[in-house]
Amino acid sequence: MTIPASFIQELIARADVVEIVGRYVQLRKAGANFMGLCPFHGEKSPSFSVSPTKQFYHCFGCGAHGNAIGFLMEHAGMGFVEAVHDLAGQYGMQVPEDDASPEERARAAGQRQKQATLNEVLTKAGDAYRKHLRQSKGAIAYLKGRGVSGEIARHFGIGYAPAGWRTLASVFPDYDDPLLTESGLVIAAEADDSGEGKRYDRFRDRVMFPIRNVKGECIGFGGRVLGDEKPKYLNSPETPVFSKGRELYGLFEARAAFRERGYALVTEGYMDVVALAQLGFPNAVATLGTACTPEHVQKLFRFTDAVVFSFDGDAAGRRAARKALDGALPYATDVRSIKFLFLPTEHDPDSFIREFGADAFARFVNEATPLSRFMIEAAREGCDLGTAEGRAHMASNARPLWTALPEGALKRQLLGEIAALVQLSGQELGELWAPAAGKAPPPVSAAASDGDWSAWADRGEWVEEAPRSFQDRRRFKSGRPQSPPRPPPGGRKLPTSRSDVAVRLILSNMAEWEGLSHELHAMLCDLPGDHGQLFAWLDSQLHEHGVQPWAALREGLREQSFEALALRVMTGPEGGPLVSAEGEGATDAVGELRNVLDYMLDDLLKAQQSEAISAVGSDPLALERYKALEIRRLELRKRLKPAT
Repeated sequence: MTIPASFIQELIARADVVEIVGRYVQLRKAGANFMGLCPFHGEKSPSFSVSPTKQFYHCFGCGAHGNAIGFLMEHAGMGFVEAVHDLAGQYGMQVPEDDASPEERARAAGQRQKQATLNEVLTKAGDAYRKHLRQSKGAIAYLKGRGVSGEIARHFGIGYAPAGWRTLASVFPDYDDPLLTESGLVIAAEADDSGEGKRYDRFRDRVMFPIRNVKGECIGFGGRVLGDEKPKYLNSPETPVFSKGRELYGLFEARAAFRERGYALVTEGYMDVVALAQLGFPNAVATLGTACTPEHVQKLFRFTDAVVFSFDGDAAGRRAARKALDGALPYATDVRSIKFLFLPTEHDPDSFIREFGADAFARFVNEATPLSRFMIEAAREGCDLGTAEGRAHMASNARPLWTALPEGALKRQLLGEIAALVQLSGQELGELWAPAAGKAPPPVSAAASDGDWSAWADRGEWVEEAPRSFQDRRRFKSGRPQSPPRPPPGGRKLPTSRSDVAVRLILSNMAEWEGLSHELHAMLCDLPGDHGQLFAWLDSQLHEHGVQPWAALREGLREQSFEALALRVMTGPEGGPLVSAEGEGATDAVGELRNVLDYMLDDLLKAQQSEAISAVGSDPLALERYKALEIRRLELRKRLKPAT
């Protein structure tokens, strides 16, 4: 279902972000804003600010920021559509569903009801398993033997399924209820000769690990035997609320720790997650008996910009890491960090930390293999680079891996590294791989007779397409790519401020917004006046509609308070539209954006230094903050280019 942008804006305007955030965070008035302890990372002094005038929240400690919808998504773990429905319900607003048929609406409502019912069934079973754990000396002894404290067991909701075949019959009076089989709690065997089928509990004599979604709802279970019986681990089957390929164990519990530690640690089992939390690494999650998928990686990058995959150092661990590499490559942008950690073959994370200590494990994580190096290792495996055939084999292996990477500096650097290893120039290898990278659309003349982009959108001839780049998203009903009108002769009038330049470049190519770091998002959304409000609006548009060209954004801007700002920076000297240039010009625009953001970030860091200096007398850590900021500024200034 597509929710109209006008409704989103009306909802945000009616909602009070202070009221919404205040239901989860204790806030106190501080000048024009409200302050509180950030719910996204641990802190003792409040750095979490909520602005009633901007209807925006921002944490100066971890960089979390957004509006009322964003807060429900980040804190309550809701998806965008779910957050909109939840917020609209709080203010008595009906979310438009004009584009859905009555049958589709009824089907969606039925699906939501079924999911809610299954969650209730699973939650009730989880409560029963936790009660059984308190009465099971064997299960308690097993957990104590693994070093799991009662506090950690409560934190993860760990329980125990007794050995009986129909223990859940005492929990659910109607043991024949189809919901018990649909939720995966009960197995219904095929009917025998008498025409009757037996029903029995799926989980018996196992320590039970509830699997929660990002909202904290129980969606399934994992069970581990107390001894060495097979299978050692048993997961819930696929159900309407549980899919192993999309869910991660411990994600609900680890979300805040991602920000505190700066990265997510992906392990291979429930006990790895529980043991790591016990030993001081609460930022761990685990896949659920399946290879790491792109959906797993995408979900993790909703909460952090850095992911470390931890695997055993044996052949099986290497195979699992190779599958994780395939899932991670499409998300390896220039502002994200992806690493691969290979433990000694005789160790898992638990045993490693107990033998060598938490500090040694932290150093081991810090020295993990970067994605770029592991990708090259995977490509050259089994290839003799001393022969032309071996080098050609490596090039063939590397091609699909390199092609999966998103465009950016990392992809270009790796092209050069791979080219050097296979003894080709970067240009030669790029030409060899050009078909894999995709050919550019054929050049066409400007469509001057068709008017500007807004006119095309008004006639309803512009339609959304799957490709995300600005150039490839322009399609018309004729199926023929069109170029936008070219800027008027004689150049264009440049905006007068860096904020204006950033607005123009991002509105011209919205895909660039998605690749920016949390810090840059916060910096731009916190700009004063219309600039900050425009970037906050742009962020909400990306969540709802994905990357859009200027024509679509122009329609959504109508009657917004910052519409005049957008039109001013996007209009040429003779009233014509300014859009990203094709080819080399598009590359120049990306470089120009990066440069202007570097200058703006340098100004922000300088202001933070001034605040640190003013606090030197009262804050013992102020001088250290100043020094850290100065190091960042020195690194930043190395890449600053003179403004043109």
